[in-house]
Amino acid sequence: MDIPALVPGIRGSETITVTPADTAARYGSGLIEVFATPAMVALMEQTAQRSVQALLPEGAITLGTEINVTHVKATPVGMKVTCTTVLTGTEGRRLTFSVQARDELGLIGEGTHRRFIVDALRFMKKLAQP
Repeated sequence: MDIPALVPGIRGSETITVTPADTAARYGSGLIEVFATPAMVALMEQTAQRSVQALLPEGAITLGTEINVTHVKATPVGMKVTCTTVLTGTEGRRLTFSVQARDELGLIGEGTHRRFIVDALRFMKKLAQP
C-alpha cells in the first residue's frame, strides 16, 4: 500500500445534536443526562477519521490508536456540539490530530488524537488468524 502524502493542516468538522443516547447515564459513564465523555471521544475520532478518509488509497482506512483529551464542561440534551480536528503531524502511517469540541456556549473538550493508516482487508485477515 502506498502511503499518501497527507499534509498537516487538513481540517475536519462534524456537528451533532446531543440526544438521550449520547448521555453519561446511557453510556454508563455517569448518572446524569449530559453529553458523555465517551460520546465526545467518539465524535472526535469520527471527525478525524472522516477528515482524511477521502485522501487515502482504495482499501485503506485509519484506526484510532491514542487519545488524550480533557472534558471541561457539561452539555445538556438538545444542544448542538461541533467537533473540529486539524492534522498536525504525520510520521509514515501515523497521523496526529488536534481535536476540539464546542457546544453552543463554548469549549467543552480538547486534546490530541493519533490514528494509523492500514489496509482494511489485510488488517481483518490478520485478526482472523489463530
